[in-house]
Amino acid sequence: MTILDAMHDPALFGPWFKQRRSWRAWEVFLAALFGLPLDGEDAAAIFARHTGRTAVPTSAAREAWVIVGRRGGKSRIAALVAVFLACFRDYRHVLAPGEAATLAVIAADRRQARTVMRYLSGFLDAVPMLKALVVNQARETVELSNRVVIEVHTASFRSTRGYTLIGVVCDEIAFWRNDDGSANPDSEILNGLRPGMATVPEALMVSISSPYARRGALWEAYRRHYGQEGAVLVWQGDTRSMNPAVDPTIIADADEAAAAAEYGAEFRRDIETFVSREAVDAVVVRGRHELPRMAAVEYVAFVDPSGGSQDSMTLAIAHREHAGTVLDCIRERRPPFSPAEVVAEFVGTLNTYGITRVVGDRYAGEWPRERFREHGVSYDPAEKAKSDYYLELLPLVNSATVQLLDHPRLIAQLTSLERRTSRVGRDSVDHPPGGHDDLINAAAGALVTAARPNSCIVLDMGDPETSPTLRLTPHQQQIARAFPYVYEQQTELTCGQCLYRGQKRRGTGLHSYCEARGLFIRDTDIACDGFDLRY
Repeated sequence: MTILDAMHDPALFGPWFKQRRSWRAWEVFLAALFGLPLDGEDAAAIFARHTGRTAVPTSAAREAWVIVGRRGGKSRIAALVAVFLACFRDYRHVLAPGEAATLAVIAADRRQARTVMRYLSGFLDAVPMLKALVVNQARETVELSNRVVIEVHTASFRSTRGYTLIGVVCDEIAFWRNDDGSANPDSEILNGLRPGMATVPEALMVSISSPYARRGALWEAYRRHYGQEGAVLVWQGDTRSMNPAVDPTIIADADEAAAAAEYGAEFRRDIETFVSREAVDAVVVRGRHELPRMAAVEYVAFVDPSGGSQDSMTLAIAHREHAGTVLDCIRERRPPFSPAEVVAEFVGTLNTYGITRVVGDRYAGEWPRERFREHGVSYDPAEKAKSDYYLELLPLVNSATVQLLDHPRLIAQLTSLERRTSRVGRDSVDHPPGGHDDLINAAAGALVTAARPNSCIVLDMGDPETSPTLRLTPHQQQIARAFPYVYEQQTELTCGQCLYRGQKRRGTGLHSYCEARGLFIRDTDIACDGFDLRY
């Protein structure tokens, strides 16, 4: 029995595919997938339109990449393929004594994978001859009497290894996210799955998804194999072509850029990778997980608050030195948690670095300011949106003038950021759908704040009274000890050299430094951002 026979058999799956006309494109896809004859006058044209190929395949595919718009019937077809592979083939000749064959359903998380699992379980429960095969059924596994186990897995290259695989269904692979720091989570997972299929001659991998950005395993498969002959089948179909029953007004009312991907099955051109993995790797100091407080260093801190139920609450601390900006410390509390307790915990970390002022986003209005104020720390709302901090961070990363901690989740969040271009040409940066950016939000805020010229800059010149390379006057020594905007470039003190008691020289030294940054000098005072040194 072929999969098309089973699809339309009233005693099997026929009740779920009654309107054959609306499933016509899927029939042609299944015929091509399993190397079956393409019946019907329109079959060759449908095949060519959705694959870019002219020669009809005569043998089954080893891998299939199905790029179809939303509500196109993807999940139901994926479940049909999975049940057919699990129930209508005999794998005992390739299994060792006591070994079970696994059919894996993989998605970004178990909630998404269970969508396919519900269709699959529905097929098994509703067909008496298939229900008789079920030995044990749990929420995420179905054990069959033919030594096949159907399991739900999350998208992790660690949890999907070590199985003998008869088939793999990769659900919505374009949206698999990366939380473990790996550079390419989708390709690494697939590379870990393929060896498990090597000993099963008819094993099949079906990756099925709506498209998203022009990157990742789905995009690479499309770029390499669409329109090409071979054992890898790439099928692309818009929602209406695959499911004519969808109301066209829903598609017409959708945003143009989003609709092209969501319903048109086109990869989005307005979204691209924000920063390359190579650029990030170049600024990560391997083996450095945190730096202790250093004397004579002024630190800045940035907080990304959270209510404690969904997102993490994060804290980042950074400082500036002559070679660039350095991320010293990163803290994350994942939900669930008590926000008040996390504030107290973060304040303890701030005290360690001598910080009494923190910058944070405008989450929850006055609440963060009140909580930090209770502990003696002032909370200033961020001047910019997080997207602007990301955009300011990018040149620092690309020019290698920042140093990042060796923190896998931080690196993963940075490399997964996406740049979107609006219709008017404005760029914005955010995490991908289903992703997170709590850590990199705090880190970007701290690094960008520290990098600004009028922020606290490292006084990295040893003891001002004894350092022979600076040759400071006694009055300059007083400034160097007290004034937090002193800046050392190599061995030359470029700020403070022109200042003498009762006298200031315009155009050089400290005066020009402050004047250029909106600060000011009075006859008997130096006042910068609230700092006041009288001499």
